[in-house]
Amino acid sequence: MRALVLLVCLSAGCLAQRPKKCTSPPLLTGELSVSTASEKLMAYARYSYDALEERVHITDFGSYNNKSFHHDLLLLYKERVMYLINKRNRTCCKRPLNADFHPLMVPEGASLQAQVVLGSSSGPRQGLLVNTWTGEMRLKEGTAKYMSTVTEFGCIPVSTLLHTDSRGWMAISFFNNVIGLVDPQGLNPPPFCKGAQLEEENPATFFSLF
Repeated sequence: MRALVLLVCLSAGCLAQRPKKCTSPPLLTGELSVSTASEKLMAYARYSYDALEERVHITDFGSYNNKSFHHDLLLLYKERVMYLINKRNRTCCKRPLNADFHPLMVPEGASLQAQVVLGSSSGPRQGLLVNTWTGEMRLKEGTAKYMSTVTEFGCIPVSTLLHTDSRGWMAISFFNNVIGLVDPQGLNPPPFCKGAQLEEENPATFFSLF
């Protein structure tokens, strides 16, 4: 009987451990949506993420200021270049990428806001245990406030709220995430991009893509 009580106490202690800051898997494939509080931007995207080589491939469509858009973007942060790809016409625009790579992770300065269950905790597989973190981070565009939610197990991104003075609130939701790269070749420039010349004007940043 004493052994059973001790086991229950130890189990409760493990479950009560405070969540720790974490880093998402270095290779991810999934989908996301982006929207702003002003409703000027609404977008849906498929993404491939490689934190080891600092590469991101995004294909998106949506609307900005009531104008529709579609992008096929390859961001190579180590090379500081970005490719705008048009597979239909087999053309590429190669531009500078004046943005730092930010890995998917809970920043060091983040504060734990809450640990909750998305869905239901009434039965197995009815809910998802997540941690929500808040804080501020410095970007080249200035200081940004954020609220980021990740899964307790695996540190898979769920959602991020980001606020900057210039753009206000931006909401990013992640879903259908898969650990690993479904299409590894998608993180390399297509063969028809080989001769693309770097366009020095209008350097691109991550926020200017929307």
